Amino acid sequence: MTPVLADSSFFVAFYNQRESAHRRCVAAYQSIESPLMTCEGCITEALHILGHAAPAVDNILASIESGSIRMPVHLDDHAVQLRELMRKYRDTPVDFAGACLIHMADELDTGDILTLDSDFRHYRWRRNRAFNLLVPLN
Repeated sequence: MTPVLADSSFFVAFYNQRESAHRRCVAAYQSIESPLMTCEGCITEALHILGHAAPAVDNILASIESGSIRMPVHLDDHAVQLRELMRKYRDTPVDFAGACLIHMADELDTGDILTLDSDFRHYRWRRNRAFNLLVPLN
């Protein structure tokens, strides 16, 4: 089963019912059967943004604990590739979490992503493959 990547913007909207994109993120999540893959950078961003919403933070951490959110890529093993991606997209720009997701797409052979970040329309994995944004951007 091909995994689906998940960005911090997805987590923020999915786990916080007050977010305007909450329903779109829930609907997108319910339509997939694949495991969710993310990186520590995305989790850090989401936890920082949701710091005021203790139940949302707790739910994200519980999802990691249960294995429904997985983090297969670690910085110490992929720093060279992440630096290269951040240089490549310097003009867009890409942040650390975004670079991790692009690299994960290459590593996991998937461009399916849960995100609200329109920059993923411009980023490419495997040099020229477009990401498949699973949450409609409005």
